[in-house]
Amino acid sequence: MSRALTLGLLVALATALALRCPQLGIRPAHNDEAVNAIKFQGLWEHGSYKYDPNEHHGPSLLYFTEAWGKLTGVPNFQHFDDARFRVVTVIFGLGLILLLPLVADGLGRNATICAAIFTAISPAMVFYSRYYIHEMLLVFFTFLALVAGWRYTRSHKIGWALLAGAAIGLMQATKETFVLTLAAISAAFVLNHIWMRRIEASDAPTKFKLNFTHLLAALAVWLVVAFILFSSFFTNASGPLDAVRTYLPWLHRAGGASPHIHPWNFYLSRLAWFHPDKGPVFSEALILLLAIIGLVVAFTRRGLVGVNANLVRFLAFYTLILTAIYSLLSYKTPWCLLSFWHGTILLAAVGAAALLQWVRPRTMKVAVGILLLTGAAQLAFQAWQAGIVYSADRRNPYVYAQTSPDILNLVAKLDTLARAHPQKYQMLVKVMSPESNYWPLPWYLRQFNNVGWWPEVPTDPFAPVMIVSTQFQAGFDEKKTHLMVGMFELRPQTFFELYVELDLWRDYLRAIKPNPSQP
Repeated sequence: MSRALTLGLLVALATALALRCPQLGIRPAHNDEAVNAIKFQGLWEHGSYKYDPNEHHGPSLLYFTEAWGKLTGVPNFQHFDDARFRVVTVIFGLGLILLLPLVADGLGRNATICAAIFTAISPAMVFYSRYYIHEMLLVFFTFLALVAGWRYTRSHKIGWALLAGAAIGLMQATKETFVLTLAAISAAFVLNHIWMRRIEASDAPTKFKLNFTHLLAALAVWLVVAFILFSSFFTNASGPLDAVRTYLPWLHRAGGASPHIHPWNFYLSRLAWFHPDKGPVFSEALILLLAIIGLVVAFTRRGLVGVNANLVRFLAFYTLILTAIYSLLSYKTPWCLLSFWHGTILLAAVGAAALLQWVRPRTMKVAVGILLLTGAAQLAFQAWQAGIVYSADRRNPYVYAQTSPDILNLVAKLDTLARAHPQKYQMLVKVMSPESNYWPLPWYLRQFNNVGWWPEVPTDPFAPVMIVSTQFQAGFDEKKTHLMVGMFELRPQTFFELYVELDLWRDYLRAIKPNPSQP
């Protein structure tokens, strides 16, 4: 690895760390993060996990979290918090940069450096690296499979084929949408082969002979890895079959039976230009424009110096196909864009390197370099805004059904009430909300040992503390036994009332009353 490439990767890693690590706990846990954390609790405390084919995606996130907890010596589950969980996805986000040297001989030195920098500063990549969900792991394992496949085509060594198989197994054990990525990879491979044979009339494909023994070995590793994880290390016999059954409910959702139905341009509009009222402008148009240049380079070979044309063209086919798939599917959540956005970043890196190659006069080359650096600085600023300043703000394009920071005020109030109650954290708390629409409260109330959950108002609703959806219009304070001491926003358009028993409320007021004898 050249000195310039090493230096570029180190700068990219330092930048990535600076944007991903500060204040990891500043944003309240999203519903999905809280569900993942609670499911992990069962694995951590009881060693039990069973894959659910209807919800919650694959097991890899939880098992890698377990490995991270053991590696760092976490003594018990209470030491896990929002920030500690998010370190796991930060690590996989950084891993995308660490894999780049393995494709440097295909992308070229300059494009590899650009890819590392764009990966480090892309607001989408930064925001979702700080998000304890499966998406960043899926993108990492996808890139690992592509990298291993590329190295296999260069060396024909079975070890790379086995690594590619293991990576695909991990993709499957991460999220069901791996089939979309696999379809895009397969289609891109076929189209690239046809292009080389028909369009370029090249004999290059004949230089690479597919070794079916290696292919079968890779397939075997894929199935073994997936089987081990879905079977919860041979403790859940139905897990591997559930990994196939899961596509029935997911196909139902993809067909429109979901609240997450959005138009075809849902992703691209967030990436290209997002400017809500009274909010900042978020735009990754620089990466999009450079990716278009990368597409031109892929199919015309203009500016391909030190770059493997077949690899770049494969990436172009792969990215276009995957973007089309995700855009055409009705079911959309913003983090899903990462799968095709990473390919877009790689193409943008090729485009940036080609642009610098096309410009001949030294002064023009310097001017283009300054423009690119200015654009990169602006992307890094946006990444900071997205990850820190607007991390839970609806004016952020990557915030989606995000938990309101007001939830932390509710949790703080409950904590003080518990300390004023004779039973402390054994105090009875009743939560009433339709359709289990109370997440992430189970995560934030994990230290309370006596919490009940109801989808409607029960026959006996009263308890020292009651958290009640405003949809029920409970009016429990009218009974004169409880006070409604606050209304808290859980998510946009989702509010809860907090009712407290009168005696407990008096004890609470005495507990927080300042002592006049103290300065």
